[in-house]
Amino acid sequence: MNVLIVDDSGFIRRMLRDILEKNGYCIVGEAADGEAAVRVYQEVRPEMVTMDITMPVADGIEALARIMEFDPEANVVMVSALGQEEFIERSLTLGAKDFIVKPFQPQKVLDTLERVGRG
Repeated sequence: MNVLIVDDSGFIRRMLRDILEKNGYCIVGEAADGEAAVRVYQEVRPEMVTMDITMPVADGIEALARIMEFDPEANVVMVSALGQEEFIERSLTLGAKDFIVKPFQPQKVLDTLERVGRG
């Protein structure tokens, strides 16, 4: 499965890349802010997106809304820190398929993406 990783933290992007690549996922792009996320999504059309909520330029909620407008079938999984429940609810309303809470366990990431990928 082709995945776009979106997070303003290079450390988190590397962690996700490592977890996913070790388990057969192909990382087709990365973005460090919501604006870049929308642009990269439109260029590479990934099958799955992991989307951080709190980022500069455009946050994950705004990027999610723009991606869903561009592709209503997009599979976006939000990645949030504890205490961001209101943002998670909003993102699910906008079309996110699921969410992962930081700090995350590798198996939770894999289970969530597998479940969302199956539709």
